Amino acid sequence: MRCTTQLVLCLCLLSAKLASAQNQLLTDSVLVEGHYRIFHFVKSPKPNATLIFVLHGSGGDGIGVRKGASKLEEKIDSENLLLVYPDGYKRYWNECRKTANSPANLENVNENAFFEDMINYFDRKYLINTNQVFAVGTSGGGHMAYKLALTMPEKLRAITALIASLPDTNNMDCAEKQVAVPVLIVNGTDDTTNPYEGGEVKTGNISMGLVRSTERTFRYWAELAGYKGQPAKEALPDTDPSDKKTIERYTYKEKGKPEVTLLKVIGGHHDYPNDINVYLEALNFFKRQLNP
Repeated sequence: MRCTTQLVLCLCLLSAKLASAQNQLLTDSVLVEGHYRIFHFVKSPKPNATLIFVLHGSGGDGIGVRKGASKLEEKIDSENLLLVYPDGYKRYWNECRKTANSPANLENVNENAFFEDMINYFDRKYLINTNQVFAVGTSGGGHMAYKLALTMPEKLRAITALIASLPDTNNMDCAEKQVAVPVLIVNGTDDTTNPYEGGEVKTGNISMGLVRSTERTFRYWAELAGYKGQPAKEALPDTDPSDKKTIERYTYKEKGKPEVTLLKVIGGHHDYPNDINVYLEALNFFKRQLNP
């Protein structure tokens, strides 16, 4: 009996070590216009993986956002994923908000070159599926995801923006390609950092300028995809009443058109709701775009 118990224990420890090795966090960098831009990643052992950029918020970093995406990492083997956690420039992204006074914006760092170089890096070293590149970003990372969809839509299959709205028209400094892209938005109605109804975004002492309302942001992507009329509406199950939040899903989806979906978190602040895992929601959204 003792031998059997020890054998089981050894097998469990071996299994844990193998899982840990498979989900090992690796770090590398690319040189972009004189700056070494750092990124961290966890990869599937198989080729032809789907690449997902997981983008941190303003003031954060790639390793810091990893904890929130732990459920996504659990899907690496079963879904053949390569998850990338890039670091912003001095903790910020040079996204599309013209009046943002973050170092990345003031120095006008070349984010498009950074992301294109990362895609090329992973294609060259790990043989990713370049037709299945996605981005999910939180807050400032959501703005970076918007920028990727606005300025290099040919490189991204779809994006998810969490607690982020598009810059207002007078605060937009990206050259929009006006290409329809599948977009999932998750915003809270009681968010005072990224106001649901639009307005000024502040992060500590840094002002990021004005953003559009969530509804205008949703409508921008829907109209770009050619949708008219009202989206389909669905109330999601309130699996955690204690968080005092409920979620309504609004979806535009037609054959031959990119899906555009809004998850309206009623009572949501500048955070994630407990009723869903936003990263798994993003993954399911991305998978739907592979079989529209």
